[in-house]
Amino acid sequence: MGLDMYLDRTTAGGAEEVGYWRKANAIHKWFVDNVQNGEDDCQRYDVTPAQLTELLVTVNTVLDSVTLIDDTVSNGYTINSFGVRDPILEDGKVIADPSVAAQLLPTADGFFFGNADYDERYVRILQETKAILEHALADVESGDSAAQFTYQASW
Repeated sequence: MGLDMYLDRTTAGGAEEVGYWRKANAIHKWFVDNVQNGEDDCQRYDVTPAQLTELLVTVNTVLDSVTLIDDTVSNGYTINSFGVRDPILEDGKVIADPSVAAQLLPTADGFFFGNADYDERYVRILQETKAILEHALADVESGDSAAQFTYQASW
């Protein structure tokens, strides 16, 4: 189980999946806050090209603010003999100053939502999101004004 997220595009020719994320909780939080009126209910929501463009601008702003530095990162956890979570720590990279990320695209905690740290995984998700959004919006920019988008998450 986990947070699975889908961005679909519907045109006169049919529907297609244009984006898929797994445990991208900051992106999911953005959709909940900016598209779903705060309702995190695993329903399908219409998304306008303007909203996708707004998310793309936000992602680019955060990515432009990022400097990764060496540090220790969390890679899950184990349950010790007392039933307490012990983090699995390993060498990795974190965002040196995550204040812009935390303000514009904050992570969200949830049982199935994955890591909520501002680390190299967070940056990789933003890079993937940028590619998804640029691809999704390319047809709209080329004149396909009939394209409609929907977002849905399940967890």
